[in-house]
Amino acid sequence: MTRIKHKTAMILYAILLLFGLALGVWAISQYHNSNYLVRTGTITEATVSDLLVNYDSDGNTYTPVFSYIDKKKTPRTFTSSISSSPAPYDVGEKVKVVYNPEDFKEVKVVSYWGLYRWTIILLCIAAPFVIIGGGYFYYWWR
Repeated sequence: MTRIKHKTAMILYAILLLFGLALGVWAISQYHNSNYLVRTGTITEATVSDLLVNYDSDGNTYTPVFSYIDKKKTPRTFTSSISSSPAPYDVGEKVKVVYNPEDFKEVKVVSYWGLYRWTIILLCIAAPFVIIGGGYFYYWWR
């Protein structure tokens, strides 16, 4: 009976470890994607043109909409994927954005959170899985 429990525990902890490692690889991929965009993309100044209000029973959050002009003098807009309360920017405020000239859907605000948010979130989720799963195997094999 204990052999079955041990085998089940090993499978469970192996799944936790593999899940954590997969999230870690995804986080590193997001980090490299952001760095690649900064190296190869075009950095320009954008203006906060609007704040979209998201109504909720817990209170309102605000999503900034940025307007910028690309290298070809074409006006572009970019709606942030982040909403917050209070509003992160004021209408008319200037911020730096980086965009891919070949794919205008790939735009990020040049800030720590704007560039590396998914890296940070994924690593925060991955760390406990790697520690718990890896800790089990470290204890078992030592």
